[in-house]
Amino acid sequence: MRAIGIVLAGGNSKRMRELSNKRAISAMPIAGSYRSIDFALSNMTNSHIQNVAVFTQYNSRSLNLHLSSSKWWDFGRKQGGLFVFTPTITAESSDWYRGTADALYQNLNFLKSSHEPYVVIAAGDGIYKLDYGKVLEYHIEKKADITVVCKTMPQDEDVTRFGVVKVNDDGRITEFEEKPMVATSNTISCGIYVIRRRQLIELIERCAAEDRYDFVKDILVRYKNLKRIYAYKMDGYWSNIASVDSYYKTNMDFLKPEVRDYFFKQYPEIYSKIDDLPPAKYNPGANVKNSLISSGSIVNGVVENSILFKKAYVGNNCVIKNSIILNDVYIGDNTVIENCIVESRDTIRANTTHIGTPDDIKIVLEKNERYTL
Repeated sequence: MRAIGIVLAGGNSKRMRELSNKRAISAMPIAGSYRSIDFALSNMTNSHIQNVAVFTQYNSRSLNLHLSSSKWWDFGRKQGGLFVFTPTITAESSDWYRGTADALYQNLNFLKSSHEPYVVIAAGDGIYKLDYGKVLEYHIEKKADITVVCKTMPQDEDVTRFGVVKVNDDGRITEFEEKPMVATSNTISCGIYVIRRRQLIELIERCAAEDRYDFVKDILVRYKNLKRIYAYKMDGYWSNIASVDSYYKTNMDFLKPEVRDYFFKQYPEIYSKIDDLPPAKYNPGANVKNSLISSGSIVNGVVENSILFKKAYVGNNCVIKNSIILNDVYIGDNTVIENCIVESRDTIRANTTHIGTPDDIKIVLEKNERYTL
């Protein structure tokens, strides 16, 4: 494909509460054995984009570990490759990335040294499947300066945490408001953009000269009447996981057969880094209903409508309902967990109870000494 890919994966969100204390949002575990960034990277490789850069910044250790090899997503080094860029001190700059436009500016050499005429920019916290090639075809057909992938959300959905757009009959964006107090439309930006590479370099350099740092506010919103900015409507499943509620809901969506089939049984596939772990083990007394149990897990108790990530251990007489148990959690005997997200590498003591509500998901963090420094 005639494009390079950029995945913006450096952000943090206060709406993730304690879950983002030790990892970037793009490294959040999804659907048992995936990470959030796997979806953007899989879409890149499935769209035949071979040259992809990931910009990381906040709490990037686990994300960098996950991205340590490009082979999982089949970014061949001879044709292109997977590049991970973190903020670095240079003669021109000694700052962290101050925003999305600043992240692009600090890595402008990557854009300038590439040969492909177009750039696909995607956020690392979206869960979706998309052929970026079709977005590029639409972009060229409309003679657009920038194309924004948009989705029309259900009427009852709160869209005020997204960029809200209004589109005319031709598909051109006439209004773009970032995180409005009151939404006047239910069509939102998915954080995926297609733009000509030379134009992006020009816009980013102009932003930097004017001390502006944000791609959405300082380019999309400011230039909406000067540039031809078009909306590409997306039909399939799309979710953003940048809040506790949406993260919980997105994972729970994978318990629905139609969502699982869409992501895991229909071409193209979603790829991830593979761990060499044994299959899940169900001991006598285990009772599992409508749940995803990942490899390396051992189950002794009752698990209903829940997702257990890799290497989770569920003790005897435990009851786990409507919950997400992250990687490497040990749950002691006779424990009850409902409507919770249990942080990774926790040891939940025996004979304890953790209960949240569907409207207020409880995050369980146990400070313990199973892992000593």
